[in-house]
Amino acid sequence: MKNFPCLLFLLGSFVVFAQNPVSELEKYPVFERCSESSISDLEYCFNSTLQQFVYSNFKVPEVVSEETYSGSLTVLFEVSKEGAFKVLYVDAFYDELKDETRRVFGLLPKITPATYNGNPSFVQFTMLVSIPLVAPGTKPMVIEEVSETHSEEKKVDSLTNEYDSLEKFPYENEAYSSNINIPLSHEQYTRFDPALNRVGINNHTAQKPYIYSEVNKYYDFEAENKPLLKNKTSWFGRKLWNEHMVTLKGKDYWLTLDPGVDLQVGKDTDADISTYNNTRLAYLQGGLGKNISFFAVVYESQGSFAEYFNRTTRSLRPDGGNPGIVPGRGIAKEFKGDDFDYPVATGHISYSPSKWFNVQLGHGKNFIGDGYRSLLVSDNASPYPFFKLNTTFWKLKYTNTWMSLRDVRPEVTEDGSFRTKFIANHYLSYNVTKRLNIGLFESVIWQNDNDRGFDFNYINPVIFYRAIEFSTGSRGGNALIGLSAKYKFTDQVNAYGQLIIDEFSSVNVFNGDGSYKNKTGYQIGLKYYDAFKVKGLYLQGEYNRVRPYTYSHNTIVLNYGHNNQSLAHTLGANFSEFIAIARYNRGRVFGDLKLIFAKRGFEFNNDKDDFFYGADIYGDEDNRVRDLGNEVAQGNTTDFFHAEIEAGYLINPATNLKIYGSLIVRDFKPESFTVENFKDNTTWFNLGIRTDLFNWYYDF
Repeated sequence: MKNFPCLLFLLGSFVVFAQNPVSELEKYPVFERCSESSISDLEYCFNSTLQQFVYSNFKVPEVVSEETYSGSLTVLFEVSKEGAFKVLYVDAFYDELKDETRRVFGLLPKITPATYNGNPSFVQFTMLVSIPLVAPGTKPMVIEEVSETHSEEKKVDSLTNEYDSLEKFPYENEAYSSNINIPLSHEQYTRFDPALNRVGINNHTAQKPYIYSEVNKYYDFEAENKPLLKNKTSWFGRKLWNEHMVTLKGKDYWLTLDPGVDLQVGKDTDADISTYNNTRLAYLQGGLGKNISFFAVVYESQGSFAEYFNRTTRSLRPDGGNPGIVPGRGIAKEFKGDDFDYPVATGHISYSPSKWFNVQLGHGKNFIGDGYRSLLVSDNASPYPFFKLNTTFWKLKYTNTWMSLRDVRPEVTEDGSFRTKFIANHYLSYNVTKRLNIGLFESVIWQNDNDRGFDFNYINPVIFYRAIEFSTGSRGGNALIGLSAKYKFTDQVNAYGQLIIDEFSSVNVFNGDGSYKNKTGYQIGLKYYDAFKVKGLYLQGEYNRVRPYTYSHNTIVLNYGHNNQSLAHTLGANFSEFIAIARYNRGRVFGDLKLIFAKRGFEFNNDKDDFFYGADIYGDEDNRVRDLGNEVAQGNTTDFFHAEIEAGYLINPATNLKIYGSLIVRDFKPESFTVENFKDNTTWFNLGIRTDLFNWYYDF
């Protein structure tokens, strides 16, 4: 052993030590080229073959060469009883060296394993590799025999190496095959919507958010994103343009961790005020085994917006002194005078025990429909706790969702606590043909009265909720039913629609006498992908019409709302609306144009007229203006126009970080000016950079 350092030098780049006692082996592991060697020569042949293979295949990473690193790495590996090479641990200064070592050993073929007492046996080795590489020497490998220890000592030694034996592998976009929800983003969903709407495929597009694994079958995320990747070799360049900030992957787990932002600066020129949003966020996603996935994001935000948006935020203020609720986000507190500070946290755990079932527990949003808006369930309101069960088989997909919601108005708050209510709904999607899909929707809302809590009558996922509503009392709950449909004319064109019926009363719905009990709404729309043969051009037209008093209830806690916001359409009720949307993306560049024309009806809410005209879903039906003769947009009829144009650049496809500019032009013209509703014109310009994980809605 005195000559050991000299021997290391003579052997060049590679030195291997056997970890198992070599004297116990009858026969060394055998490469195919060594099969004719004598037993006494097998050790030398094994070592020299392995040296030459590693030397020929190892490519020193560019970052290591650029920084002129000089040193070494150590790899602990095993030749199993089956003759397979398995890397147990790599000690190196650069992660790139560790990854390259694993890659090279992954190329090694299976060989004949070592034997002991005539039986295959595993054997472990330690290899020392010099960096820069030096051609292998001609002298035999140095093998240091480990003396035999007692079995208990071996066990203790194995446990003390437990930390070092943890394996780390390169992250390979496991998110794309996971059960994580794809964040609700119109721009992102537009990219794969055409792939999900081809004639003949047996998928379901109404229940959102989608799961990565179900979309990846029709839209290969990795293949689609590969052309977007920039040729960046530095750590900073790769993390900025192509990759997640932090990745970790073991044998049966993976996770990514990223910082993010939603930074906006702008100007409301009509109100002559500067606007901004300052959001910092961190989001984590990962998987445990093949069946469990998780996602979490925490936002810390401050902002001040265009005058109409600020005014709406304050109009939604909850009981307790907070100044408002930022639409779609959450309760805000005062920040530097009239600005808002609004923290938000969302996330979910997703479990798929089999290919038929997916179970989710989370705090976030859901959406049902194929349109820009939804009359059934939309992502308009603030996030909420939910439990969801998806069942998919044959031509069916059945989604059951149970939600816990809040009514935060002062008139229903008790002892300083917000009023809790619950929703249970189910949606059954059926592919009737390869072109036609229909969906059935049913929902019921109940409040936590008499310490009722969560009513387990509604846990049954197949029973009709309308029957339960009657069984729990005439005012036990509020039930809604709905219908949706989609027809694919071609791979490029499809039509869709929805019908919502709140508290179904066939006599009042079909009489045509304008009964306030005729609480219905409908949607029709058309989508055109790669319009006029322009790849990446997406056109959409949509019409929504909702009668007065829809989504409201005579027990006002039972309305279809959460945190003073509608759970369905952004405009609530008592309106008709036409939407035209054009979106275009090419590579990392994207742009969209949205035009909305609507006729809306509002309450007057003054001393002369304080009747409820059916627009505010939190209104009291007992204060309705009339029983019959109700019409859409009745009350303070208002013409509403909203135009929004946005163009931007996708900085990082992995994190959906983008930079953009937008312009909003809004015109609001009521017939009568009141304190709450008056003529208002807005021109709002914005520049921003954001991690796009949710939809902002400014069109109300």
